[in-house]
Amino acid sequence: MIPRRWGLALISPLLLLVGCATNPVTGESELALVSEVQELEIGREQYGPTRQMQGGDYTADPELVAYVQRVGNKVARVSDRKLPYEFSVVNDSTPNAWALPGGKIAVNRGLLTELDNEAELAAVLGHEVVHAAARHSAQGIERGILLQGAVLATGVALGDKDYAPLAVGSAAVAASLVNQKYGRDAERESDYYGMQYMARAGYDPKAAVSLQETFVRLSKDRRQDWLSGLFASHPPSQERVEANRRTAAALGSDGELGEAPYRRALAHLRQVQPAYDAYDEGQKALQAGQTEKALQLARKAIGIEPKEARFYALRGDTQYKRGRYQDALKDYDQALGLDSGFFRFYLQRGLTKEQLGDRRGARADLERSASLLPTASALNGLGQMALAEGDQGAAKRYLRQAAESESAEGRQAAATLAKIEGRAASGGLETSLGLDRNGYVLVRLVNRGPRPVRAVRLSISYADARGRQSQRSGRYSGTIAAGQGVLVPTRLGPLRDRRDLSRVQVQVLGAQGL
Repeated sequence: MIPRRWGLALISPLLLLVGCATNPVTGESELALVSEVQELEIGREQYGPTRQMQGGDYTADPELVAYVQRVGNKVARVSDRKLPYEFSVVNDSTPNAWALPGGKIAVNRGLLTELDNEAELAAVLGHEVVHAAARHSAQGIERGILLQGAVLATGVALGDKDYAPLAVGSAAVAASLVNQKYGRDAERESDYYGMQYMARAGYDPKAAVSLQETFVRLSKDRRQDWLSGLFASHPPSQERVEANRRTAAALGSDGELGEAPYRRALAHLRQVQPAYDAYDEGQKALQAGQTEKALQLARKAIGIEPKEARFYALRGDTQYKRGRYQDALKDYDQALGLDSGFFRFYLQRGLTKEQLGDRRGARADLERSASLLPTASALNGLGQMALAEGDQGAAKRYLRQAAESESAEGRQAAATLAKIEGRAASGGLETSLGLDRNGYVLVRLVNRGPRPVRAVRLSISYADARGRQSQRSGRYSGTIAAGQGVLVPTRLGPLRDRRDLSRVQVQVLGAQGL
């Protein structure tokens, strides 16, 4: 889903001058609805929030980050399209890499440890450079414009990251840009031209063959971290291996593999890998309520790698869950001392300070967290504090933003907002249900009141045959004139037939103008 302001900017040219452009990589003519200026703006605005949502920047080994950036810049310099390329390492164990429009590229820490040499890293980064240079991400946005038309105000398709459902506003779009699945043609182009780029940069293109062979083998093993990472958006296949083999044969193998420099660059990360394994296991333990186990694993991780901020944050999260807020505060202070650029450390410290009665400190931390990544957690917290202090205007502003999220915090914000605004909240809005052709629930809203309404917020719940509840939030940001109706798509479903709609309930949480 595309932010409304992008949508309006992009649809207007569509209505006025549907035109063709020459793809800077392939040389083919194609429809171009997103201009280069818009590509650059999207990439610039979304690069930071996307990295935040995916786990934040890896900061414990600056030399490794600089090394990845040097390899990326080396490949980008020989690309067919000059963009303000940037390369980052995201602090997440899931093997993944992604590109945003405008040349904003990232590779996860967890992918680096799976590669064998610098040429394989160049193959990964070259592939992502092509996705940006050949406008594959922009083409995905363009397909969205053509498919969505005027329904731009409905929900955002988020990724699987824990932080993604909390994001609100235009930041919520970041996950959908990263997690979009490229078509076969886009993957073939990125393989083919990425190998040309790595060869031009002095690397042996056969590394792209061994890389794909590794990916195919891992996909057959069905490793969960791979399935939720690179394979989700870049599915490997034997067909791609054979195509890469033909390309490598045509290009020759005069380039370098760079095994020794890669070993040196990865030496520290590989040495402390057991700490990240303990951290990942500790996160799972904490989610399962096993606080003692999580605490032991956090301590183990810190003992191996004391420079990693996330390990202290895990210990802080465990102490917070146990109600030991002073201990949690110390851990979040240590985390921020090592990495002052990750939204979640400020969020958790702010919530901890609120528990300790330090509202001024809590507000400052939550505001800083929201500036790095606007989330329902921070905005709901700010809204609840503003309400407790009697500032209903500020409370409404924060809670409206938080209510855009489908998370528990977003639903709490929506419920609080409905109470503030004195709504039960249907007013003159009448609701009915239907299914789209794929079996997903559609909500029909009809305004039976005397005045236009807009920014309608919905709660949709479904109980299956066993009584298990599923709940989604919905939002229609447009205006519904008196006597008019609209259809609001949801992500609830797919349901087998219309009889299942009897187990669906929809509630209007609020709207402006009621």
